[in-house]
Amino acid sequence: MNIEERIEKSETRMFKPVFATNTNHYDTLHGGVAMHMMDEAAFIAATRFTRLPVVTVSSDRINFNKPIPSGTIVELVAKVTEVGRTSLKVGIDIYVEQMYEEHRELAIHGVLTFVALGEDKRPVSILEHLERNV
Repeated sequence: MNIEERIEKSETRMFKPVFATNTNHYDTLHGGVAMHMMDEAAFIAATRFTRLPVVTVSSDRINFNKPIPSGTIVELVAKVTEVGRTSLKVGIDIYVEQMYEEHRELAIHGVLTFVALGEDKRPVSILEHLERNV
């Protein structure tokens, strides 16, 4: 399987309802909760791509474009966007939709960087691992 096929196969989609327990005083999704969801979806995509233990090492700019109100559904879409020697970047979009309507909008976009780890908890080459396990 080539890199493009592996990226496509590792794309991760998750759906979650937004309830009042995850909202702030404006009755919209708390930013920290959104970031947690993003890290979770990106972690799964990175793991599915590398099939190695990975850890989050940084987040690039996260754009909160639209508030996400309580009582809506969010879809998280995480996809590997860049592969380095020991690290990879995963782009994450969060779409919001009303529970009883078809329309959805992009609400949040961000990019997280992960590092692949070996058994000794030190960074390992992702591409070498993939080549050995094809």
